[in-house]
Amino acid sequence: MVSPSKSTFLKVLLPSLMFGLSLLPATATAELEKLNDGELSEIDGAGIGLVLENFIFSHGTDAPDVNGEQARIFRIAGIQSTDGREVDITVNHLYIVGSGSDYGTNLTPVNLGRLLNPWRIDVVDGNDIGITNKAVLEFAAPAMVDAAQGYDCLGGSAAVGSGTCSSRPATQDWQGERADMGMQMNVAVGDDRSANLNLHARSAVIDGSYLRLWGDDERRQMAGEFRLNFYSPELTINACSQDGSNCGSNIVMSDFVLQLALGNRLQPIYFDVDGSGNFLLEIDTIDAPGTGQIAANGQRAGSDAATWDFYNDYYSNPEFRSNVHIGDFSVGEKNFGSARVEGMLIQHLQIQTKDLAQ
Repeated sequence: MVSPSKSTFLKVLLPSLMFGLSLLPATATAELEKLNDGELSEIDGAGIGLVLENFIFSHGTDAPDVNGEQARIFRIAGIQSTDGREVDITVNHLYIVGSGSDYGTNLTPVNLGRLLNPWRIDVVDGNDIGITNKAVLEFAAPAMVDAAQGYDCLGGSAAVGSGTCSSRPATQDWQGERADMGMQMNVAVGDDRSANLNLHARSAVIDGSYLRLWGDDERRQMAGEFRLNFYSPELTINACSQDGSNCGSNIVMSDFVLQLALGNRLQPIYFDVDGSGNFLLEIDTIDAPGTGQIAANGQRAGSDAATWDFYNDYYSNPEFRSNVHIGDFSVGEKNFGSARVEGMLIQHLQIQTKDLAQ
């Protein structure tokens, strides 16, 4: 048998290779086309899932610089009080770490998200979530799960099957997905730096939270829907001095639950900037039904069915309402017991920044 020489092999291979390359421009040429919201809403991808393992974030614990000053500073400036004094907000300590941190002094890692239930960034079909013919950008925390598979959102030693939260408490086998988080903040008004505020949340969970954004064609504004679920077995607020040597009374809220709903598919929250550069956030009022659309007795029979269904969905849907539950509320040595506010529905809200220097 005679084997082909290298030169013979190249003579056969190169023409075939060049012929294949010559076809690429013809087969790869394409034109990008602009898609409208309706076409984008039909695109359904897997999105991006995020899981942060062994995560530690702590600002304010860096070693001092060569001059003995804090090396990194988180500061908000450029604000004035009503009497013209400069307002300086300095965050001395900000942390997100593993549970059991003792108010941010013991920094241990925590996992944020699980491979089975990660944080998500996605473009979802608005038709699937009640936002007709819109492509919706969604930023979402780990989703709530079936009670048979989830964990109690507040229990530090919760076992599987005890609740609807996906994030697990820390055990000897894993470090869990529940974080201690907190902030120590100083607010200076002019030369007065006496105002200090400290917030600490233990073993916090925000499963089921999300932010959805889309464009409103009629108002030509960005519209959105924001849901914040915040669970913590202990939320503490105090006003200690900067070095922590002198503290006022602690406000302690045990078994704290916040379920905040801002905007919904029927009444979105709008984001805008006015002509003077001030930020505007608004939840507009739902239009009142026209005369005769709702029967005098308020029943569906005798009412316009579509109008009655619209308002019934708006007023009865629990996803549109906000709740606050506090298992035990205390200030210093005084205990006020439990407290709850349920079923809050924001029918109109307008928040606008104002430049006091103008």
